Amino acid sequence: MVIEEEYIKRIFGLKLKQIRLEKNLSLFGLAKLTGLSKSYLNEIEKGKKYPKRDKIIILSNKLDVPYDHLVSLKLDKNLAPLGDILQSKILKEIPLELFGIREGDLIDIISEAPDKVNAFISTLIEIARDYNLGKENFFLRALRSYQESHHNYFHEIEIEVDRFVEAYQIDQKQLDSKYLEEILVEEYGYSIDYKKIHKYEELENIRSIFKPKSKTLWLSNRIDDSQKAFIFAKEIAFNFWGITERLYSFPWVEITGFDALLNNFKASYFAGALLISRNDLLEDLKVFLNEEKWNRDGFEKLMFKYSNSPETFYQRLTNLLPKYFNLKDLFFLRITNKTDSDSYFVNKQLHLSQQFMPVTNVMNEHYCRKWLSLKNIKKLKEKSEEITHISDLQISSYEEEKQSYLVFSTAVKDSIKKDSWRSINLGILLNNHSKRKIEFSKDISIEENRVGVTCENCMILDCESRVIEPKRLERKRKEQELRKMINKIIK
Repeated sequence: MVIEEEYIKRIFGLKLKQIRLEKNLSLFGLAKLTGLSKSYLNEIEKGKKYPKRDKIIILSNKLDVPYDHLVSLKLDKNLAPLGDILQSKILKEIPLELFGIREGDLIDIISEAPDKVNAFISTLIEIARDYNLGKENFFLRALRSYQESHHNYFHEIEIEVDRFVEAYQIDQKQLDSKYLEEILVEEYGYSIDYKKIHKYEELENIRSIFKPKSKTLWLSNRIDDSQKAFIFAKEIAFNFWGITERLYSFPWVEITGFDALLNNFKASYFAGALLISRNDLLEDLKVFLNEEKWNRDGFEKLMFKYSNSPETFYQRLTNLLPKYFNLKDLFFLRITNKTDSDSYFVNKQLHLSQQFMPVTNVMNEHYCRKWLSLKNIKKLKEKSEEITHISDLQISSYEEEKQSYLVFSTAVKDSIKKDSWRSINLGILLNNHSKRKIEFSKDISIEENRVGVTCENCMILDCESRVIEPKRLERKRKEQELRKMINKIIK
């Protein structure tokens, strides 16, 4: 195994700093002891320099530490987790600067209190293993945090879309997949193949694959025009920005690195902003949100005016509502279900506030059957021969958090995956501000339901929709009673 020079320097620096601190020496004191300059020792500890052999001998003699111990890559137990992280290259794969963090600063923090911080890191690693959270899950959570920290609005991408629209003289109101395909073929030299992807049974759930060497885009012929337009718009974004580090299939099956995932998100954002004009939608939203009564038909008319893909429309709302209406306390969920199954899965989520209701369920518990998303899927499955989608609005009141959300939900049948259904959901926290911004939120005809997250942990004991007893809640109750009893005894 090839060990990177940078890793070797980092390990030596960490060990030197640990030894210095154990001997209660300051950098100034170590400089006086060894005759080496303070700045030089500081560079070594930060992993920027690796001392020559004669300098290592001086450090070994003056610190009374074996030479072999200093140059060994083996770390003491309290620094071992940090060594694992450094060697895994995960700090390199995640651009920490996006979060205002420098790698060196992070390592300095860890090395200042290695016992406590590394115990914390070890705990996180063990939790990740317990919940089977791999590198891809970590990358996805990091990306979601990045989106949430920006309230999912990225002005620089919006400006890039405006620049592209002007450069290619695009009328966003008339934009369709044919126009975008023409740009890909004529401007960027793409070949579009609608047949190859269907020669492989394993690719039946894949919408597109891009082959970079031949600039060929394999496209499923089962997707509709709006999905095709979205894929073309993403490809245009990659080319318009000259991005080569990217994901090559849609949906992706492998994340090769955080940069590739981040670029995929940026291209998706570009696609949504290109297909749904910011200015046009804002004008329509001002009118729609000012309606006194909730109008399901009006909502669907607005949605399908901009896209036949509910997910593209809902995602665009998560971009614009926080920025232009200051509706920042919202969540987005995509929930899926199989025809012959009563299990539901949240496979995409976004929370733009510190509120985390509802959240992904990692324990395979049963999601609340009063969620509008689940009810919509159930209704659509029953009427699938008559309708292709169903939308509705509900006020969901979470008992545990004492908070209510205005939840928009649209359910559709998956056009690619057989016997699969999905619902797209947008929840806006109901408070004085949101009630002022959304006039129809005060409409008394809107159905209101007390909801939980999962049946296993739900406080609504008289729920008629419960599919399993609140086992986890009961366990918590017993633990609380036990704590009270013990506290009473020891007082």
